[in-house]
Amino acid sequence: MTEDVSTQIPLEGDAFNQMILAIATRADRDAFASLFRHFAPRLKTFLMRSGLSATAAEEIAQETMLNVWRKAAYFDPAKAGAATWIFTIARNLKIDALRRERPVAQLPSDSDDTPDDAPDGEERMLAQERETKVRAALASLTAEQAHIVRLSFFQEKPHAQIAQELGIPLGTAKSRVRLALTRLRSLLEDMA
Repeated sequence: MTEDVSTQIPLEGDAFNQMILAIATRADRDAFASLFRHFAPRLKTFLMRSGLSATAAEEIAQETMLNVWRKAAYFDPAKAGAATWIFTIARNLKIDALRRERPVAQLPSDSDDTPDDAPDGEERMLAQERETKVRAALASLTAEQAHIVRLSFFQEKPHAQIAQELGIPLGTAKSRVRLALTRLRSLLEDMA
């Protein structure tokens, strides 16, 4: 006798894939509830770590899960796993929200003045200087620490996904991220 997908406790990515497929084919509310219980708090944490307020993170996490319900038919397990698909939706919604919030600078229409390029050039120079320092500090880390920093911050992967990719326990992944960041911070302070 086969067990209903929605009653299984998800231990692997394949179970999550099956739940999304159950939502797509049967509008399975139990499968969605299981996905929501698992992913909503993780999405909120991921979004808060990326700089959003708790309220904004909660809203985007819920909007993400709503999109999972609405767009489950578009999920293709051959292209990406459920967690990757869901976190990509969240990341894209976060980017959209930040774009909506960004004020658009406008010059008065009757102004013939052109904006001064000096601040932009100075900002670019400072950004290049920061980038050079970060690259140098990353090069000073061990290969493992540099890899962990790239996964966590440049690729914005959650600790659980890093642990899975590296084949290590979640606690170990969190510790390695923290140690790598502590070392990176120390190197950057020494360069200042």
